[in-house]
Order: sequence, then C-alpha cells, then structure tokens
Amino acid sequence: MTAAALAMSVAVAAPLTLGTAGEAGAAADHPIVFARYTAAAPIEDLYAISSSGGTPVKLTNTSTVSDVMPSWSPDGKRVAFVRYGSGGAIDGIWTMKTTGGGLKAVPGTKGASDPAWSPDGKRIAYAKPVGTQREIYVADIDGTPATRLTHTAADDLHPSWSPDGKYLAFNRADATGHSRVMRIQLSTLAQKAVTASGSHDWTPDWSHSNHIAFSRVDPTGFAHLYVVRPDGTGLHRITNARLNDKNPSWSPDGRRLVFTRGGTDDADPEHLFLVRADGTGLTQLTKTDSHDLEADWRP
Repeated sequence: MTAAALAMSVAVAAPLTLGTAGEAGAAADHPIVFARYTAAAPIEDLYAISSSGGTPVKLTNTSTVSDVMPSWSPDGKRVAFVRYGSGGAIDGIWTMKTTGGGLKAVPGTKGASDPAWSPDGKRIAYAKPVGTQREIYVADIDGTPATRLTHTAADDLHPSWSPDGKYLAFNRADATGHSRVMRIQLSTLAQKAVTASGSHDWTPDWSHSNHIAFSRVDPTGFAHLYVVRPDGTGLHRITNARLNDKNPSWSPDGRRLVFTRGGTDDADPEHLFLVRADGTGLTQLTKTDSHDLEADWRP
C-alpha cells in the first residue's frame, strides 16, 4: 500500500478536546492514547480518552490494517504508532496528527515495534529485528541516521527515555523466557541491569520524577505493577490483584499510572485503569466489552 493510500485510510477524527482530569496537577488536561479491538471488530485502532473518563475519541479507522503501540510526541501534537499491514506483517512506524491526518512513515522502520518519542521531540527509539532477535535503535524522527544501540543474543524490547534524554530503559528477554529491565547510556552505550536475572519483567516506563514502572509476572502467576529507581534500588509493588496488570504509563506529574488490567485468558475484556504510585486510588477508566491496550499518557 502506498503512503498516499495509507493516509487516505486514516479517518479524520474530531480534534482532541477531551475533558479535564478529576485530580488537580500537571496531568489535569493530558489525554491518554491507546489501542482497542473487540471480538466483533478484531482490527485494532487508536483511541484517546481524558484521564477523567468519558467517551474515547477514535483517532484511526482502518478496516484492513491494525494500528498499535502509540506514543505521544512531547508537544502532544502527533502520535507515533506501529501499523500492521495485510497478512500480519509489520509495515513499520508511522506518525500522525492527533486529528487523524498528516500521516508520515518513519523511513527504515519496516518490522520495527515499540516506538518511544524522545523528550526533546527530535528522536525516536524502537525495537527492530536483527536476525531472530530484536535490538534497540534510535533515529531522528525522519528515520535517519538510525543507530543500533544493543548487540546481544537476547530480545531487547520496549525502550523508554529518561527525563533528560541521556538513557533508555528497556526489557531484555533471554532464551529461557526470563526478562529483566535494563538501562543504557546513549553516549557510551554502557548497560546496567535494573532488575534481577531470572525475573519476568516487561514494558518499563520511565517517569519525569525519575522512577521506572514495569509489569512483573511474579510467583502467583499474575502480572503486577512494580516501581524501581533507575539504579535498581527502592523496588516496590503497586498492584496485587489476581488479574494481569501490564503496560504501565506514567502521568506527566509522576503521581499516577495508567495500565491495562485483564483476566486470565483472551476471552476476558481488558480495560484501562488508573492508580496512584503508592497503590491507592484505583479507578477503572474504560468499561466497554473490548481489549484496551498499550496506553500512553500525554507528557
């Protein structure tokens, strides 16, 4: 499909004038973007919703491709996302205006996933296949020059920028099925493990208050949310339900998280929830019979 045809396939949604949040603070008028699909409509599209709730605004409306893994630009004017083409092949990373127009491909990202916009808005980090593994790359928002940051026999996924743009957190999954949170310094490529080996830690998100949230499958068999400092200290658990909590994303003020909570199998709906960083104030944000995934809270 050509870029022009893809652009035509994106519906022009209403401008994102969502309501203000119920809590005061920096997160008050910062909406949340996420991917949604239902049993009746298995093609994923992107939506946005106010952190105070209400009716989500549909940002894309594609009948033959899925749009997933959204990431806000720092100024809130564009969203980066991954598009799956026909047959399930990853078409690559695209960006668009929050009104649904202005679709642009990021060159050199065919097969890439997990886009993360840098704090200065100039670069994008992502995971891309190299042989049978995925490695972390960073590029200018126009796709060049793409720099490979990791070189391992493991899968490196889901990069997340530090507030100063000098580091990335990501999760490294090895052949045994374990995954741990890592961090890498962009200037030197020096790497450090943030969480212990033998863990099942996924989808880190680095807050403006300099904490990293992630989802851990612990001995209960359920995925719960945890928070840790970038140096690996101060680990503590936020959620503790007999449900699966995944894909945390920080509010701009670093006080709350949005995440997906689901049941034990694919037949159960998955909804977005909000929770304070201390584990209190749990609130269900979406309530339709759908799968609401990969939320990103506007910076």
